[in-house]
Amino acid sequence: MKKLSLVALCLAAGILVTSCKKGANEGASFDNRSTAAADYSASSLPVTTVSGDITTNTTWDAGHVWEISGVVTVRSGATLTINAGTFIKSTVNTPNVQNGVLVIAKGAKINAVGTATSPIVFTSRYLLDGNASTVGKPGDFGGVILLGNAVINVGDKLIEGLADDPKFHYGGTNDADNSGTIQYARIEYAGYVLAPNVEVNSLTLGGVGSGTTIDHVQASYGLDDGFEFFGGKVSPKFLVSFANDDDQFDFDNGFSGNIQYAIAVVDAYSTHSASSGASDSNGIESDNNAPAEDGTFSLLPKTHPTLANFTVVGTSAATLTPAITAPGLKWAFRNRRGAEAAVSNSLFTGYPSGIVADVDANASLVTLTNVSVHGFTAATSVLGSGAFSSTGLLTSTAAAAPTWGITQPFYNSGAVNFGPAQTRGAITSASGNWVANWTKFTF
Repeated sequence: MKKLSLVALCLAAGILVTSCKKGANEGASFDNRSTAAADYSASSLPVTTVSGDITTNTTWDAGHVWEISGVVTVRSGATLTINAGTFIKSTVNTPNVQNGVLVIAKGAKINAVGTATSPIVFTSRYLLDGNASTVGKPGDFGGVILLGNAVINVGDKLIEGLADDPKFHYGGTNDADNSGTIQYARIEYAGYVLAPNVEVNSLTLGGVGSGTTIDHVQASYGLDDGFEFFGGKVSPKFLVSFANDDDQFDFDNGFSGNIQYAIAVVDAYSTHSASSGASDSNGIESDNNAPAEDGTFSLLPKTHPTLANFTVVGTSAATLTPAITAPGLKWAFRNRRGAEAAVSNSLFTGYPSGIVADVDANASLVTLTNVSVHGFTAATSVLGSGAFSSTGLLTSTAAAAPTWGITQPFYNSGAVNFGPAQTRGAITSASGNWVANWTKFTF
């Protein structure tokens, strides 16, 4: 099947995006929604393959497709500049080889500045191979990893998904550390599984400091999380996480940055992660530490993201026809293992459970201000006795997910429209239509 072109009506009230709904007569090959598509026009460009370490200032221009072989690491003291409109892909993955992973090590920088009309695109090699019959799938590209010297609550740590090597460690004492800039970029079909529950995400940030600039970034159809933050204090804006296998956003190891204007949207028929066979695919997941690091989850600083103007969207009904691919979705927002969070002016809808805060010995606290939450079951719209402080909280357990004033946010229910602009959610009168032109919701 050919990829549908994105149709966006950039209205002052919001954005409209067309999508095709899976029909009952379509086969299993459609389950990932990453079906075949016309190649990007960049497929006609010459290809330059890069491998190993980058130790001097380097520029990747838009006149080539840049092919990453293995793990390419920008080392301390070097800056990698990626020009607007540049496409990056991976070589073919082979067993036990991590391909297409770009790492910005501690002390190095990335300068990847796209524009709304010429975003930087990390994507599947099959959308750049000149063959319109080939398909993209999660895991075709490895992922992008930024490592910094900001504080994490375990002092020093190897980044998830990579083999142990000093250049892949992160964490330090400088919360203002600067790992560079990523603006107007898409990361598509990323992910690499090193071992069970040890994967490369679409965009991973380990100990990244507040001096780093990240805005207007979309992560789509990744094999693990869309965005994962391990400690640090980076404070991105304008993020889109779309149809990733595990969590759309994930916070760990003392992350305490601020994130404003973010969208998480699932494709009900993409793959979904499981833990011991149970659903474990969340809109947002937040932990202070993993059990192996700290069994009481008390390490400091606590994971405490400050999240404003989030729109987190699951599905329009508890069951769909055909049924959601097992094991399906779980929580719109799960806060656990001692983590804390402050959430304001945000919308959560379309997950079996709305917001869940585990009550443990360290009393995970979630502060909600002007937040609308929907869960399909009465017990789980907001769950966690003594774990919440709320002002202006609006909850619902309607059988069909409410849209909370959004015209139609559910990807599998037709044209997606995140408007009209309001004070809650990711598209507001203050933010403007920031998803116009550079994002992509139709594959």
